[in-house]
Amino acid sequence: MGVRPPQQDDDEPDAIEFGIAALDARLSEAGVAFPADKDSIVAALGDRKIPYNATGNKVTIAEAIDRSGKEYFETEQELLNALHPVFEEMRESASSSVLMQLRALVPF
Repeated sequence: MGVRPPQQDDDEPDAIEFGIAALDARLSEAGVAFPADKDSIVAALGDRKIPYNATGNKVTIAEAIDRSGKEYFETEQELLNALHPVFEEMRESASSSVLMQLRALVPF
């Protein structure tokens, strides 16, 4: 007697994108042209939120750019470099909360 192999579900993502990886994907989809200022980036991305950690916490692009302290970006890489520490700080502060530490212990 044989056992059927597990079905491949292509609807499930292989990895969860957050932070810079998620932002990079959204920038590509929106077709943001550089150089760009904050207003043009926010207009291109709309009010979509960017996840900054694997548990799904999100931030708007406008808030992330405000936290970076910059308003103008010559290249996409400059934008990503400016926002990387912002996403890292937010990820670390969310993971250090007691509730997030307890969630990390639960396997589901």
